[in-house]
Amino acid sequence: MLKRILAAIVLLLCSHAHAELPDDYRVVLLTENFPPFNMAEDNKNYAADAKIHGINADIVREMFRRASIRYELSLRFPWDRIYKQVLEQPDQGLFSTTFTAEREPQFKWVGPLASISWVLLAPADSSLQLTGLEQARSLRIGAYKNDAVSQHLERLGLAPINSLRDQENIGKLLKGQIDVWATADPVGPYLAKQEGVTGLKPVLRFNEARLFLALNRATPDEVVERLQRALDAMRADGTVDGMLRRYL
Repeated sequence: MLKRILAAIVLLLCSHAHAELPDDYRVVLLTENFPPFNMAEDNKNYAADAKIHGINADIVREMFRRASIRYELSLRFPWDRIYKQVLEQPDQGLFSTTFTAEREPQFKWVGPLASISWVLLAPADSSLQLTGLEQARSLRIGAYKNDAVSQHLERLGLAPINSLRDQENIGKLLKGQIDVWATADPVGPYLAKQEGVTGLKPVLRFNEARLFLALNRATPDEVVERLQRALDAMRADGTVDGMLRRYL
């Protein structure tokens, strides 16, 4: 009798751990222009599903397909607004979101989707050379509002000059309105190339970061687990590497 009771308890726990999702369940996915990881056709500030491209957009689509979870995907602007929306709305997700210790408790995470490095970029003819961020305290640093790079600089008291669109920093840099542009590599150079600007000089690399899908804390654990298993399988079978080669 005791064995039957224990077996029933184990079965109940297992069935709960792998609970089926409701038939109408879906995740609302939000992203932004962050090439080459996620981007809209013609750099528009709004796009839906098929009009959204990029390394991580492709990875996320395949991840949801393999996990048999439905979704709605749209690209919006600005990042600050969609970031706050996913923090507040159940069953919503945001990518490409940089994983940081400060952000960790705010979301449930699936990833990493990709890795980037943080850099300070100067004009091609700049003679500036830095060995650490402390040397940048006297500089005018352009950054992207509420981006992980900008948040990091703000925590260090470096007071970046934030723009609502990261592309705005390209013009500011070339016009001498900022001394350096704090951005991610390969994102910054990719954005600059789209604007016809090449040869920007990296004067400092100051962090390595990983990009994730960040899900609202109310997202069922079953969703997180199925997506993570799908991503792990994609990485193991070479799918992720193949998607990277399409863009880089």
